Formats: sequence, C-alpha cells, structure tokens
Amino acid sequence: MTTPVYQFADRAWMEFLELNPAWATVQGIETWDDQLDDPSAEGRARLRALIERWADEVETLSMSDLSVEDTVTLGLMRAVISRFRGADELRLWEMEAIDQISGPQSMVGDLARFQRTDTPERFENLLKRLQAYPGWMAAHRANIEAGVTSGRTAPAPVVERCIAQTRAIVETPVSESPLMTANADLPEGQRARLLAALEELVQPALAEWLAALEAYAAHVRPGDGVCYLPDGEAVYRQAIRSYTNLEEDPQTIHDYGLQRLDEIEAAEVSIAAELGHESVAALRVFLDGDPDNHADTPEEMVALAEEWILRAEAEAPKWFGNPPEEHCEVQKVEAHAEQSAPAGFYYPPAEDGSRPGMYFINTYDPSSRPLHQVVPMTYHEAVPGHHFQLTTERHLDFLPAFRMHGALLACGAYVEGWALYSERLSAEMGLYHTPLERFGAWESEAHRAARLVVDTGMHAFGWTRQQSIDVLKERAGLSQLEAEIETDRYLAWPGQALSYMMGQREIMNLRAQLEQRDGDRFDHQAFHDEVIGHGSLPLDVLRENLPAWVQPRAE
Repeated sequence: MTTPVYQFADRAWMEFLELNPAWATVQGIETWDDQLDDPSAEGRARLRALIERWADEVETLSMSDLSVEDTVTLGLMRAVISRFRGADELRLWEMEAIDQISGPQSMVGDLARFQRTDTPERFENLLKRLQAYPGWMAAHRANIEAGVTSGRTAPAPVVERCIAQTRAIVETPVSESPLMTANADLPEGQRARLLAALEELVQPALAEWLAALEAYAAHVRPGDGVCYLPDGEAVYRQAIRSYTNLEEDPQTIHDYGLQRLDEIEAAEVSIAAELGHESVAALRVFLDGDPDNHADTPEEMVALAEEWILRAEAEAPKWFGNPPEEHCEVQKVEAHAEQSAPAGFYYPPAEDGSRPGMYFINTYDPSSRPLHQVVPMTYHEAVPGHHFQLTTERHLDFLPAFRMHGALLACGAYVEGWALYSERLSAEMGLYHTPLERFGAWESEAHRAARLVVDTGMHAFGWTRQQSIDVLKERAGLSQLEAEIETDRYLAWPGQALSYMMGQREIMNLRAQLEQRDGDRFDHQAFHDEVIGHGSLPLDVLRENLPAWVQPRAE
C-alpha cells in the first residue's frame, strides 16, 4: 500500500516530465514524444505555478507522522523546489541556453540517441516534435536576447564554443545529420520525410541560432566567472546550494581543495620515485610522450574501456552484496560533439529496459588522451561508479518515481560523490594493475580537488580562464586540450564541478565513522549496498540515515 507522500512524489514526477518531454524520452517514457518543452515566458509561468503547488503540498504532508522513507522523499522535494525557485528568481534562463554541452543546438543529437522510430506511431511522434523545433529555438533566442538587455550574459569562451559547434552542425549536409544516421534502416519513404523535416524545419532554425550567437558574442560578460554579473555572488551561492545541498562558503571550499591537492601530490611524488622519475612533472612528460600510454585508434580506446569494465564486474561481488546484473555498454561520443564534449559521461538505462546504461567515451584525437587517465574515468563513469549506482536505483521499486529518476535534479553531490568514491574504492578492489594506473587514479582525484580551487577561483574570486587551465595542467596533470574543455565546462555550469569531491568527502567521512563504530565487524558489502540502495539523496539526508541502515556483521 502506498502512502500519501509516495503518491504525491509519483504524481510530481509525471507533472515534471509533462513540462520536460525530452527528459521523459531519455527515461524511456514515450507519452510526450511528440513535444518539446516550452522555454518561453508562458512555459516558465507554468513551471513556477507547479513548483509553488508542490511547496504547499510538501508543507501539508510534513504535518503527518511519516516513515523514514517518506521523510527522505519530502527532503528531496524541498531541495528540488529550492533549486527551481532560486533559478527562477535569479533569471538564470537568460543565460542557460548558452551551453556547449547541453545547449539547444544539441537537441537533434539527443533525439538521435534516445527517440525510438521503430513503429509508424513513433516515427510520426518524431516528426511532430521536429515541427515544434523552430518555435522552441525562437524562444531560446528571445531568452538570450533578454539577457543582453539586462546585462547578464555568458562568458566569451562558452559563446565561442557554442558558435563553433552550431556552425559545424549547420555546415554538415543534412543527409549526414545524427537523426539520419541513427535512422538509416527506416523505409525510404520515411527517410525522405525525415530528411525534408530536417531541411525545412531544423536547419533554418539552427542557422538562425547561429546568427543569434554571432550577434550575442559582442555582448559577453566582462570576465569569465559569474562574479562579473551584477548579481554574481547570489548566482554562485545558488549554484553551490543546487549542486551540493550545502550552505558552504566559497573560501572554505577553495581552501579544502588546496589542502587535498597537497595530500594527493605527496602520493604522486611517491609513485614517481618508484618509477625512477625525479619529479611528478618529469613522470607526466614521460607519460605524455609514451606511445604505450595512448591508443592508436578510437576503436582501441573503446575496446580497452570494455576490458576495464569486465575487470571491475568480475571483482564487484566481493564488495557489493547485490551488484547489478546489467552490463554497461561503451559508445564513442558522436563526431559532431566530440571536440567540445567531456572526456567521458554516462547515461542510465531506460526505465522500460529498452536501452542499457551507456558509457560514452570521447575518442577525439587519441594521441591527446593518456590511457592512465582513462582507466579511473572508466571506473567513475561505469563500474562501480555511475552505472552501479544509477542501475541499482532503477530496481528500487519501493521508491516513488521522483526519487528514482528526479533526484538528479537536486542530488548531484551524492551522484558524483559516489562516482569519485568509486575511483578510490577501485584501488581497494585491486582494479589498478600497474603503478601508472595508480598514478592515474591519484591524478583523477587531484583533478577533482583542483575543480574546487578553480571553480571557486573563477566564479567567486575573479580568476581568468587561463589561471584555471594552468592549475589543471600543473597540479592535476591534464593535457592542454582537456584543461581547456574542462575549464569551459565549469564556465558553462557554475558549481557543478564542486559536486564530486564534496560528495566523496561525505561518503568517506561516513565510512570512517562506521569503521570506528563497528571495528572488525564493519561490513563493506552492507555499507556499499546501503549507500546506493535508497536512491540518490541530499547529502544531509544520507548523513542522518546511513548509520542506522548499515549494520555490523554478525559475530
């Protein structure tokens, strides 16, 4: 029997998806596959009204006697409400479409990945969605134009990437569109109709978006971080709350990142000496030029990632009582996005089982991607990281839909904290087979510590893009290419880069407390099962409940 809180959260998730149809498609829910969201003022008003109604319902429900799980659910809903309210009050919609990772120019690629067309009805849904595309893009143009008027605009490096990405899409023949490639097996008549929709609806709208971006470039903000906006301090504090669930001071975060960098560098110095190098810098120079530390082809990178995932899956039963059975699929980042995309990212499986969890690995210019860094990234994105956590979440049938799927809206520090913790756990699992792989793991952790430093540096303290690039190269070992891509990601998504190490810190602290409490009866399998066994959680909720969920081993 479901509770009123469960019923509310189930309904709230469907209400959210109705306003965000592309999210539903990614989840494998096809109810709104013929629609796009509404970025216009009318669409924002509908979302605002929904959020306020949710807030009223949360307060009413909280007056009842609640179970632990219901209390957790309402805590999540409060975090979601706070995030949406803050974004609306700060008018973040004026800038958020300027995004080289998930901006509106990427929608066609997203539809190619996730929208099914294997029946006549599904194909017609795609065409109806494409009919909405010109109006959808026009609304995004109006939003960024409002930002120009208010003096709240994106930074130059992000705008430049969006322009380059959009120009590449516009200049690519429509016959080579990701939607045409993904639907190569459609009957000729359907392919002709799809091609016509792309030529008549999508390409003109993309050309107009490109022109709008080129005009927008004259109005970029005067510096790189959000601190250069008129209300930049408030924008960044909202970003910290949204991504970490914490009221944390930027200086405190910055200082913690510097502390962790010092600790990590001591471990890196030890490995460099073990390998006969006089310094970490000397080891990095060697690794950058070592042909054995680079794949020759994109296909080799994919094959290696698959090998590492199988390695992790074989060891997982020793560390998890209930590891997910579903295998993680590896795919290359699409050609149209690879020059601006992160080194790797993960998409969870569809709710209906029609699509597996997918680890996308960026194979652009393999000579610039040292393999010792790709190893820990694979454990982070796939197994035992995001794939284990998010696939497990799909099987928690006691969770209402919002906790199973919508927690990503407000629990980024938990999700990314688990993935970074998984990199550390992978060392305990024996998944790093060489000193170079162990060095890569420390470099990956240094990368996340450096993120605390450079994200706060740019968005709170006025650092330049170049300062961030220098720190990422010198203290985290990133290549020039990766440091540039990562820095521009932090500029596009203020605060998101804090999620990883802030979440890992919480999980590591909880584990240390429980190890001290339980001594030699501490149960690793129970700890990991419980950390990922209740869905994605705000960090304060995890802290409050995990000690009761994890029990010591029986004597």
